[in-house]
Amino acid sequence: MQTVLFELGLALFLLGLLTGLAIPAMKNPRMGLSSHLEAVLNGMFLVLLGLLWPHVELTPGLGLTAVVLIGYAAYANWLATLLGAVWGAGRRFAPIATGEHRASSARERIVEVLLASLAVAIIIGVILVMIGLA
Repeated sequence: MQTVLFELGLALFLLGLLTGLAIPAMKNPRMGLSSHLEAVLNGMFLVLLGLLWPHVELTPGLGLTAVVLIGYAAYANWLATLLGAVWGAGRRFAPIATGEHRASSARERIVEVLLASLAVAIIIGVILVMIGLA
């Protein structure tokens, strides 16, 4: 699991770097900056979790659940903010970054679902890791 976390983290970190290069071409550059930062920071978090993993004592099923939830949350955070940047979406959960940009209701809904689901996923995943450290 440690190697999986390292690979997921480094891949997301790279996506964050590449997203940073694309910021000027986005409809909402401010949200693009958010996407860049989310990917870089969540990539580092996954690598850090990989370093911590040998100290996490969970059953194989709970360990896998924690990694899947946290990995999903990290990548969904990057994707939601990237889509928000490209589409000008995200008014409900990221009004400051979205500013005056508007997107279709379908696009707004996609970003909302990603942001809401990743919030639940990361909370449950981190709680599982904390239980594994207790």
